Amino acid sequence: MVNLISIPFFRLMQNLHDLDIGILKWIFENRNLSLDPVFIFITNSAAAIAFGVPGILLLFALYKKIPGLRREALVMLFPIALSAIISNVMKYVFNTPRPYEMYSFIQKLSVGGSPSFPSGHTADAFAFAIAISLVYPKWYIIIPGLIWASLVGYSRMSLGVHFPSDVIGGALIGVACSYGYISLVRRKYLKSQ
Repeated sequence: MVNLISIPFFRLMQNLHDLDIGILKWIFENRNLSLDPVFIFITNSAAAIAFGVPGILLLFALYKKIPGLRREALVMLFPIALSAIISNVMKYVFNTPRPYEMYSFIQKLSVGGSPSFPSGHTADAFAFAIAISLVYPKWYIIIPGLIWASLVGYSRMSLGVHFPSDVIGGALIGVACSYGYISLVRRKYLKSQ
């Protein structure tokens, strides 16, 4: 019988998983317990901010009849929704267990019931941060947005519900959806002028 670990690809995958759990274990065991409520608040803010801010802008634009703001809100909302759909579909395609399901030294300190990869909270956060940064490219929007999105990703690990690879995967999905969609919209808009 062939030992799969002796095949270079499987050895690489095992090494990556060992790195993944090593980083997560270090984060979880060295966290400041008094900050757990702060990270729970940050993790819970992901969908509320990612969908709430453009949603409120859209409602305000519709109420005040501001077509430019309506367009900007929709340009932000679409890639965030796309990112959420893609990350949720990928969760069930990969169907990976959560860290607390695999390792007894990791506690579940936040919500997380679906499969682990990728992190949907992180995908939402990065999709929003990139979308709002591209629609409103000002340093005082870009920097806080990226810091918040990074904290959402970190919170998912610190609270024991995601591996680092889940967070990286979620961030890449969010960035790709927002950057790709908004670049496409801009190209299409510029060609029509």
